[in-house]
Formats: sequence, structure tokens, C-alpha cells
Amino acid sequence: MADVVINGVSKFYDSVTALDNVSMTIPDGSFVVLLGPTGAGKTTTLRMVSGLELPGSGEVSIGGQPMRDLSPAERNVAMVFQQYSLYPHLTVRQNLEFPLKSPQLNTPKVEIDRKVANVAEILQISHKLDNKATALSGGEMQRVSIGRALVRNPSVYLMDEPLSSLDAKLRSDLRVELKNIQANSGATLLYVTHDQIEAMTMATHIGVLDKGRLVQYGSPREVYENPVSVYAASRLGQPRINILPADLFSDVPKGAKLIGLRPEQIKQGEGENSHVQRVEHLGDQTRLHLSYKNHDVITVTDAHTNLKEGDVVKVRPNKPFYFDAAGARVS
Repeated sequence: MADVVINGVSKFYDSVTALDNVSMTIPDGSFVVLLGPTGAGKTTTLRMVSGLELPGSGEVSIGGQPMRDLSPAERNVAMVFQQYSLYPHLTVRQNLEFPLKSPQLNTPKVEIDRKVANVAEILQISHKLDNKATALSGGEMQRVSIGRALVRNPSVYLMDEPLSSLDAKLRSDLRVELKNIQANSGATLLYVTHDQIEAMTMATHIGVLDKGRLVQYGSPREVYENPVSVYAASRLGQPRINILPADLFSDVPKGAKLIGLRPEQIKQGEGENSHVQRVEHLGDQTRLHLSYKNHDVITVTDAHTNLKEGDVVKVRPNKPFYFDAAGARVS
């Protein structure tokens, strides 16, 4: 495995800036998740590392070696796309075997059989090994696509929303399996997602991207507990952080125009009145939709609460975040 260094990388498509001077180090053996909405630059970053695209400026290095003059095949990376990259005329077994039969790898047949069987069991597709790829469901196709990467032993795994087409239970199961595989193998993995649960539960590091710029880079806890901006704070957390005018509250620091309140930053039973607009019972928690001084606020409360629409709840901030008018953190 190897570390990946992205140093001052920019990429332009005509008048569109896809990446704007992005720099980050993906440590050897880490699980790095790139988080952001469509158009943020996540997939472009993966393509820069894989060699499918070349930077307009800047440099990508893997294991200390500059990649500019190396083709994708020479970089020893394995990539999983959102789209299924399977050979339709081959069986599942043959699709999984295909990367291992490369002349460069020269893998013995007994080792190929062992790796294919192991990956098929992990991905719950052992019973499909002799099926043609065209006979699979969309979710099964994506599992085979993931398996084609996992059977190899590349320097870096690159995954572009590989779980997005799967049902909720399988997505949850594979989150655990992928994290276990990465942790146990010491693999370096760069992973793109819109899903903040995937980011929080799988990542050792999170890179928050916005319009081609790297806004924040750190551990999931750091990004959640110490966001540098409203944008970064809004990328993580369920329910989403409440952003309100700071002057709704007292003791506001100088320069603060906005206040950020996660559920744990809202103290209930103290402060000023808010009115319950809606109650969502979600099993392990209950979400309260409140109206506070004509502003909508969402927080959580005891799963077995008896609160109902129209009830009054006192609330106050508890160690909130403060931001300036542009959304940058001030306290």
C-alpha cells in the first residue's frame, strides 16, 4: 500500500473550474472520504489520482513517485465506479477472476480461486458465481464491480459512490465489511460519497469539497465538532445543523452574524419559549420540529417523549458555533 499526495492540483473544463488548487495527503493505510454535493469536485479528484484525467496544474504522487507520466495501468490503483464496469458476456466468477489473470500479476490458479471465493462470500454473491453478469440485479452487479477491485492488491483503492445503488440493509452491511477489509488489510482507500453516514462511520479522514475547493480536511470528529464554516458544518450531522441569525440570542461574540446549533447544542427545559410544530418518532430517537421566534429549529429529544404539536418547550444554546456574515467560523 502507499500514501497519496495531491499537491496544488487544479483542473479546468473550458470556463468551469472543477478543482481549484487542491492539496491533501492521504496517509498510507487510511480511509479517506471526499464529501460534498454534485459538482464539488469529488469524482474529478479520483480521476486525477487514477490517471483517467491529468491535472491542469499541480502534481499527484503515489508512494513518493510522481504520477504525471504514468498511465492508469502503470499506477497500480483499483477503481470502482458508480456505473457497473462488468463484462456482460462473462460469468460472475470470470469477471472476478479477470483482474488476477493480468500478465503483470501472473497469479497462480489456486490463489485466484481462493481470492474469488473469499470476496464472493464477503459480498454475498457466492451463489451467483456461475451466473452471467446480465442475469444479475443492479445491486448484484455493483457488488461484483466492488469485488473486482477487492480481489487485487493495488497501491490504492478508489471508490466512487460504490454503495449508492444498493438497498438500505445491504448498504449498511457492506459499510461494515468495507471498513473491516480496509482496516485488516492496511489498504489505502479514497472514497467518494454524498452519504454523511458512510463518511462518519467509515472514514479515518474526511475532505469536504465545495465548488472544486477543499474547505476542510480532518478526522470525522474534528470536522463535526470543529467545522471551519457553515458549509462544512452542514455536511455532517442528522438532523442537519440549525443555522439561525445570531442576534436571536444574547452574549454573541463580536463579528458573529450566524449561530450554528446541532441537536446536542440545544438545551431543553431552560431559556425562552419555542413551540412544537411536529414530532417525528424514529424508534431510537424523536425529532422535534420547533418554531423559535418565527424560525424553524430541529432537535432531538427522548424517544418516549409525550410532547405533541402545540406544546411549549424552553430552549437555549449550549456551546454553539458562531459564524460571520460570509459563513466563516468566528467562535
